Amino acid sequence: MKKIIIIGGGAAGYFTAINAKEKNPDLDITILEKGKDVLQKVKISGGGRCNVTHACFVPKDLCEFYPRGKKELLGPFHKFMTGDTFEWFEQRGVPLKIEDDNRVFPEANTSQAIIDCFQKAVDKLQIKVLTNHGVTEIYQQDKKWFINTKQQTFTADKVVFAAGSSKKVWDLCKTLNHAIIAPVPSLFTFNINDQRLVDLLGISVPNAIVKIVNTKLIASGPLLITHWGMSGPAVLKLSAFGARLLADKNYQYNVEVNWLSRPTEKVFNVLLNLKKKEPRKTVILKSPFVEISKRLWERFVLFADILKTQNWADLNHQQLQNLANQLTKGIYNANGRTTFKDEFVTAGGVDLKEINFKRFESKLHKNLFFVGEILNIDAVTGGFNFQNAWTGGYICANALAEE
Repeated sequence: MKKIIIIGGGAAGYFTAINAKEKNPDLDITILEKGKDVLQKVKISGGGRCNVTHACFVPKDLCEFYPRGKKELLGPFHKFMTGDTFEWFEQRGVPLKIEDDNRVFPEANTSQAIIDCFQKAVDKLQIKVLTNHGVTEIYQQDKKWFINTKQQTFTADKVVFAAGSSKKVWDLCKTLNHAIIAPVPSLFTFNINDQRLVDLLGISVPNAIVKIVNTKLIASGPLLITHWGMSGPAVLKLSAFGARLLADKNYQYNVEVNWLSRPTEKVFNVLLNLKKKEPRKTVILKSPFVEISKRLWERFVLFADILKTQNWADLNHQQLQNLANQLTKGIYNANGRTTFKDEFVTAGGVDLKEINFKRFESKLHKNLFFVGEILNIDAVTGGFNFQNAWTGGYICANALAEE
């Protein structure tokens, strides 16, 4: 009977174990989890609803959401894709639903549905799950793997690292001569202390264009004002694709925001028409753009050097231009970051050049595998990091199930 040890009691570890055991019931599989609880990231994902995957069904298109891993995941996505994820969970009594933003959740609307699905499968397949078993050492001798925890020593024919972003586990990988790309945060919000945003917590726009000044980094999507600055999908996408560059800048940079996703000239013309059509109306009283709330509009008006009492007819060319600029190319200074805790992801991990992605197996050691975020693979928020775990886990499971 082949013995398999899976290091990490998270989504990738469970998914790998279940698929491997279903393909080869003779396997003896043990999951080692360092903490007292398993599947904690699944539990808090998507605000406790578990953002299982994303409704993107073309492998090449799906790869575009991965700042790191884009090239390596193309082949694997042709073997296990978003549609396969839907089928996998539905076959096990957990139907999924697609929301308006294409994020995918269990129809039950709770992460517990996913946790229960995994736990039921593990119990049925007699896969052992040992908590409080942090691995302290791993080495290979006579084609057998030896895995030490504080409690005991395990032997295995095959080992899977599925422990996510863990410095201790990355250090273990280094003892096996695997290179680790130094980790930096990948999903974070921008800390911006700007009077235009003060006390506007919770105000959002549906589609902004956000740029990092003097770089090629640009993203679009919903933008949310928080008590510490800016967040929302547009900012989180920028933080993912700019993870290394922004870390190099020590998280100090300028952000340009087009709150309307429209050219400055067109916005200027809208304002000019208002000056002609509604000359006697007070500028600050009402936003002419449905995307911009009254309170946010008031800030832009005041920062365009327009007085509270001025009517549209009173505005000169420079004031109209100032207002158009505030709406379409306002500059904000970012100083620091705040981690997006519910979807905490890092850029970094095991060097992808050392992995055979047809099996998710080490190129340095036979029968050593890596799945999930332990690899230098990460994605924007929206279910993509879980899809990486499902795809890697499925392909790895096929390799584990081989005689």
